[in-house]
Amino acid sequence: MAFDLSPEQWLNRLKRRHEAELPALRQLDDYYEGLQPLSYMHPELLKELDKRIRKVVVNWPRLIVDAVEERIDVEGFRRDSDSEADKGLWEMWQANDLDEASQQAHVDAMVMRRSFITVGANEDDKELPLITVESPLQMHVDIDPRTRKVRAALRHWCDDEAALDGQVREQYATLLLPDETIHYEFAQGWAEVDRDEHGLGVVPVVPLVNRPRLMYPLGISELADIVPISDAACKIATDMMVAAEFHAIPRRWVFGADKEDFQDADGNPLSTWSQLMGRLWANEKGPQEIAAGQFPESDLANFHNTLNSLARLASSLSGLPPHYLGYSTENPASADGIRSSEARLVKRAERKERPWGGSWERAMRLAERIRDGKWNEKSRSLETIWRDASTPTEAAKADAVVKKVTAKIIDDEQAWEDLGYTSTQRERMRKRKKAAESAFNDAMAGNVAGLVGPKPPLDGGQDELAAAGGPQPAGVNGGAAAGR
Repeated sequence: MAFDLSPEQWLNRLKRRHEAELPALRQLDDYYEGLQPLSYMHPELLKELDKRIRKVVVNWPRLIVDAVEERIDVEGFRRDSDSEADKGLWEMWQANDLDEASQQAHVDAMVMRRSFITVGANEDDKELPLITVESPLQMHVDIDPRTRKVRAALRHWCDDEAALDGQVREQYATLLLPDETIHYEFAQGWAEVDRDEHGLGVVPVVPLVNRPRLMYPLGISELADIVPISDAACKIATDMMVAAEFHAIPRRWVFGADKEDFQDADGNPLSTWSQLMGRLWANEKGPQEIAAGQFPESDLANFHNTLNSLARLASSLSGLPPHYLGYSTENPASADGIRSSEARLVKRAERKERPWGGSWERAMRLAERIRDGKWNEKSRSLETIWRDASTPTEAAKADAVVKKVTAKIIDDEQAWEDLGYTSTQRERMRKRKKAAESAFNDAMAGNVAGLVGPKPPLDGGQDELAAAGGPQPAGVNGGAAAGR
């Protein structure tokens, strides 16, 4: 049965669903930014301490996201029959600053389950479509459960500048449908202000989804497993700082002293009976003579051990090597051991590239459709070129490539690509190689001509050749020399 709704119904449906998910999305964003509240502390203790306790944030969520995102970089797009990146597609990519924007989209997708790519006409340059990335805090889509394609999308945002000036926040919305895009403005209700009937037949929005599942087509956050561990680490680190303030520094005690005995240099009484933030304990009831002493300080090793245990647990859940999380042992790992420990991290990055590559390919097909006015049949086999997610040493990578070239497993073009050279660098290397081969061929042709000497005339000119002292072939002038 067709799912046919009016634009107003789509607007209300998508806005309602988006608002229902916003609290969870904002909470995930807070964890990435290190703004999460302190957990695992008794409410009565928090009430008693009020604002006197300052939380220590161990921001493992950002580390886990950034460690994977740093290994994911798009280097171009190519079609099945082409060995090189398509220059037209890469020009659109660069013109829309997607080198930078793609990183933001990848981070938001990993943190908040998904981000979005929108494609549309560019008013400033009609030759290049406008490709932008959108935050899930401002956009939501409806997915067809049968085709798994976007049926409708809504971008909703507010003018925060007006709120800063004490005015009512202005609200705007853009509803994107398969054949039209409608712009709304809120003024005592949603009112249509513009409509673009593009007739694409598809919604010009592509979701960039993190860890999609059959029952969760809009993804799962990369922080889902690590949030409880991060909360525990923040609690232990905060407790450690409190203990360092009140227990790691030795406390002193005095018996037989009166409150009035504690005065400053001017003879004024100090402000509290418990001096120096609780490090001095005093009691006027005691021996006749004043006695003083010191309690031994506390050892914080229990906090260190707990943090190390949490770091190991976070490492096992996230796939990050232990040294990424600050966990260390007495025996440092070797270089080979470190690279081996990164194998899971590399595989996680490569797993992101496959679904995200499909999203970028769909976006570039849309961009071609808007630029050319028709769908490109060759773009069905479009492939995203990703930078190598692993971190081999330069020497190890070069050695492996040289062995493959020597064994004639790969050619120079594939060798350059395996070594990580960009499409622009490979083009320059190709031109220099061609120029070098041309110069070599010209030089070889000149050397051969010098060794052979001048070419003898085909007919006539024999007398001139003989006069010059040159040899005469047999049979010339009756073959005089031939029969003697």
